[in-house]
Amino acid sequence: MRTSPPFRADHVGSLLRPPALLRARETLTGDALREAEDEAIREVVRRQEEIGLQSATDGEFRRASWHMDFIYRLGGIGQATDEHITVRFHNEQGDIEFTPAALRVHERIRLNEPIFADDFTFLRDTATKVVPKLTIPSPSMVHYRGGPAAIDPGVYPDVEEFWRDLSAAYAEQVRRIGALGCTYLQFDDTSLAYLNDPAQRAELSSRGDDAEHMHLRYIRQINAALAAKPAGMTITTHMCRGNFRSSWAASGGYDFVAEALFSELKVDGFFLEFDDERSGGFEPLRFVPPGKMVVLGLVTTKRGELESKDTLKRRIDEAAKFIDLDQICLSPQCGFSSTVEGNQLTADEQFAKLRLIVETAQEVWG
Repeated sequence: MRTSPPFRADHVGSLLRPPALLRARETLTGDALREAEDEAIREVVRRQEEIGLQSATDGEFRRASWHMDFIYRLGGIGQATDEHITVRFHNEQGDIEFTPAALRVHERIRLNEPIFADDFTFLRDTATKVVPKLTIPSPSMVHYRGGPAAIDPGVYPDVEEFWRDLSAAYAEQVRRIGALGCTYLQFDDTSLAYLNDPAQRAELSSRGDDAEHMHLRYIRQINAALAAKPAGMTITTHMCRGNFRSSWAASGGYDFVAEALFSELKVDGFFLEFDDERSGGFEPLRFVPPGKMVVLGLVTTKRGELESKDTLKRRIDEAAKFIDLDQICLSPQCGFSSTVEGNQLTADEQFAKLRLIVETAQEVWG
């Protein structure tokens, strides 16, 4: 088994909010809500340790969504009070919509203070038996969600200045969260997976973006954010095609972005969604260079039925035709609760899936 992240058995980050915490979010504020969150996080960290995971997150229990809670706290970015972003998600029954407030870049982007600092220090002090893992949205999500229309041209007449400020703010976030003792940081990024979908690229083109080359821009900006990462910090990225109430937003294998993504993005590992045919085959993994880890998201978080170990082992063997087995780890394909609503499965089913991942990893890698 690996002794540094990503681990053979790992998970993406978010976990189903307990009913008591959901009730607390509706009725409590301030210190009282914080105490309820603390209690829920202590318990979910204990469950992760008990299952045998080598890292633990706080389940993102203090957030309403995996990304917007972070993005709105960047200096210079605010919510548009009279406008919402509409993201259409799909499932077997039809379509649903996620409609967060639109964002506006109204001042120069900056980091006023390390975001989620208190959240991380509580997790760090609670997860004493495992490695505490912090998840934050990738810098590309700021642009992908808002696009050119979200950037005030009076603030950034030259878009290159926007990109420089954005990456600099993220670089400072990485540095300051590292100073708090974070050794396992994950950049969550749906954009790099969405760009594999021709329909998503058409949508970007319609708003004025260079969709055929946007992934190259995103890779450069993420690399700039990571250029001075602290020694001893592992940074991974997670890419999926949307996760909201057991629904998805995009389809398509990793082929469109694979060569540049895997060979140029300067992360230590890739969490990749591979739970069904929407994610394509394992062939793009041939571009992953030696030394980089791939965490195969073979276990779905979108439904409660438990996968079989034999199926998981067979798919790991299939992936190992394109990348060395020693570079592979196992995880769910996404979080269980990317937003506070959560996916359509029970807490028992969630933890059964995490336990399955641990047991399967132990049998494959020892």
